[in-house]
Amino acid sequence: MEFKKSISIYEQIASSIQENILDEVWKSGDRIPSVRETAGKIQVNPNTVMRTYSLLQDEGIIFNKRGIGFFVSDDAVQKTIEMKKQKFNSEMLPEFFKMIDKLHISFDELKEAYYSWKSQNN
Repeated sequence: MEFKKSISIYEQIASSIQENILDEVWKSGDRIPSVRETAGKIQVNPNTVMRTYSLLQDEGIIFNKRGIGFFVSDDAVQKTIEMKKQKFNSEMLPEFFKMIDKLHISFDELKEAYYSWKSQNN
């Protein structure tokens, strides 16, 4: 995993786990890799992974079965979508709107570009 300097590592790990949930790599009830497994795989401190797991547990995306491990919650997909939408709306969308305004890009142009992108990526 390559990390971006502008975002904390634990948040990037959380985002990666959420992407795996949205992509159905892990489904409701599935056990996710242990803290040590994840830390070893991506070569970070286990405390960083534990911080990630605590964040996701606090958000209701994963839960811990003491002594067994961490598992994907039943409503993990919906909670992940809500969490990512909130972050997108507060962090990315304002910059996006600022840029399309500066570049004088119309909604029709955006719509055309979106449908073109979608047809190439489905």
